[in-house]
Amino acid sequence: MTTTLSLPYQLDRVITIAAAPETVFSFFTDPGRWARWWGRGSTIEPRPGGRVLIRAGEGTEIVGEVLAIDAPQRIVFTYGFASGAPIPAGGSRVTIELQPAAGGTRLHLLHDFADQGARDQHVQGWRYQLALFANAVTDVLHEGASGLVDRWFGAWNDADPIRRRETLEAMVSTGVEFKDRFGLTGGVDELLGHIAAVHQFMPGLRLERQGEARHCQGLVLADWLAVAQDGTTKARGTNAFTMSADGRIASVTGFWSNHPAS
Repeated sequence: MTTTLSLPYQLDRVITIAAAPETVFSFFTDPGRWARWWGRGSTIEPRPGGRVLIRAGEGTEIVGEVLAIDAPQRIVFTYGFASGAPIPAGGSRVTIELQPAAGGTRLHLLHDFADQGARDQHVQGWRYQLALFANAVTDVLHEGASGLVDRWFGAWNDADPIRRRETLEAMVSTGVEFKDRFGLTGGVDELLGHIAAVHQFMPGLRLERQGEARHCQGLVLADWLAVAQDGTTKARGTNAFTMSADGRIASVTGFWSNHPAS
């Protein structure tokens, strides 16, 4: 039901998501991805007049109707509770607009309410839900994070400089940055020079991922071991990978738990 109510109270929130606008907007057009954000049983019909259903915890249902959709820039839908309280069906309006931004997508949410109290009740709710949304989007973009980390370490372990370059160029940004206790590089060529020095001065040393990579909104953490040819562990630590909006590695910071200089 399209609302004709006066909606003088606004909740206004802006976040940046480290993904392209097309990836972000797919969560408004793909019912499966909509449910990935809001929860099992939630669905959306991505057309004017289409049904919006959000199944929240403890059986709460939020219902609405798509008023306008312009992929991948804008979606507008009504928002109310199936029970009629605290907002009746059709009793408020949500507008979400996307714009390309440095590092990904700028998301601007406006939620218009008839009642100030209902607006105030939703401030923390939207803060929480947009955090879930940013994670849902970037989880899809980086769902192969552990495999990406393995390819990164594989490039470091590869003694063939031609294969090493091909592997890295396929997975990192052109201006990729790397830093740890013993390295500070900018760009693919400098990184390759640093890795070549590792092979020269620490021949036979291999990097191995330990456990699953952990991801949160474009930052991937992965523990590692540096293992010698005889199988002994020479060092261990954690790498923090900052991912770009196109799924490539933009920067890596290595934290050593122990190292030869300690």
